[in-house]
Amino acid sequence: MSTAAQPLLPADIRLMNGVSALLLAGLVLAGLALALHQLARLPIFGIRHIQVEGDVMRNSVASLRANAMPHVSGTFLTLNLQQASSAFQAVPWVRTAVVQRVWPNRLRVRLEEHRPAAYWEAKPEGADAQSEASVERALVNSFGEVFEANLGDVEDEELPVLAGPGGSSVAMLAMWQQLNALSQKLGESARRLDLSGRGSWRLTLEKGAVVELGRGSEAEVVARFGQFAASITQISSRYQTAVLSADLRHHDGYAVRLQGISTSPGPATGAAKKR
Repeated sequence: MSTAAQPLLPADIRLMNGVSALLLAGLVLAGLALALHQLARLPIFGIRHIQVEGDVMRNSVASLRANAMPHVSGTFLTLNLQQASSAFQAVPWVRTAVVQRVWPNRLRVRLEEHRPAAYWEAKPEGADAQSEASVERALVNSFGEVFEANLGDVEDEELPVLAGPGGSSVAMLAMWQQLNALSQKLGESARRLDLSGRGSWRLTLEKGAVVELGRGSEAEVVARFGQFAASITQISSRYQTAVLSADLRHHDGYAVRLQGISTSPGPATGAAKKR
């Protein structure tokens, strides 16, 4: 004996039942999502500890937390890691920062700090090498990047001064490093390096002598100063006096001014030319 087949529901009713099921599933999923969202925001998931990694000298965990965490929103589960990294990177002396979660309530912050290599003074557009910079001092790190920090933190460090057009700090640091190495032959260090908007270099040595290096590629300027450093001691030793200034922009040699040597009536300073 066979049973009669169940009659099919009308198409519109089947459609309504399907839509209802979908709506119900959507409401359940939305409720679960809302519950998870609220759960993730509970204080139990708050950030409790910050673990700092890296060669950190200018900051402590306390200073990092005080400067960065007010700009970080969310709990361990809802924290935006990119936003957190940016907040830590905005802390003074921090060059790069990478933030990671460590279960259950810890942040691992890998930091790289700026290593100051020189003071920075930006020259106005078109300024020559002798002109003074027009803005406040900043710092240059070991990569040649300009950054802002409390200058009082480095007042006990004997940093040179780089002064040049904006965007030239990388090239200037590389030039200073080579010129400073050559300056050691004179028993001095390079205390200041100026670059004009037209590419003319000017070096001030530790004891105050000013050397006009002129224009040219890095290799040309370094070679020019190297020749000067190798021969100027012969002149200063001969006259037993210090060099006040030197001009290396001559094609056939350089001119120097020596303290206490006079070649004409006037103050007791004079000029000599090395060929």
